Amino acid sequence: MTKIDFYTGSKDKLRTACQLSHKAMQNGVRVILSAPDAATNDALDKLLWHYPATAFIPHCRSDAEEAGQMPVVLNQGSDKFPHHELLISLHNECAPFFSRFERVIEIVGKDEEDARLGRERFGFYRDRGYEMRHFDLSDSPKK
Repeated sequence: MTKIDFYTGSKDKLRTACQLSHKAMQNGVRVILSAPDAATNDALDKLLWHYPATAFIPHCRSDAEEAGQMPVVLNQGSDKFPHHELLISLHNECAPFFSRFERVIEIVGKDEEDARLGRERFGFYRDRGYEMRHFDLSDSPKK
């Protein structure tokens, strides 16, 4: 069954997606980065060319011929994937194809609306019995 990780309190969801993609790539895990729209997909594409600052993350779009060989694949609107290891979702709702993946990462920002949508996704997965973990990225001190 798919394992779900929630990263909440992100100051910059795209940068968080790049950081998590880089970490996965370093651990030999291939990533599908799924964006809700072309503008987000384009912004991710540009950011991945410069992240980390001393290198870049090899990537391509899901419709590219080389997608099967890339550690990170950008997806927007497709439900055909070259692998099913890790899905990093930037959608406001659960991606309909999430259960095809071994692991899903949901990134939730700091604003109230994004947090509300994140809670809805969390509840969806929880109510269906998925194994979940939570990572708080906010820099507020714990009490």
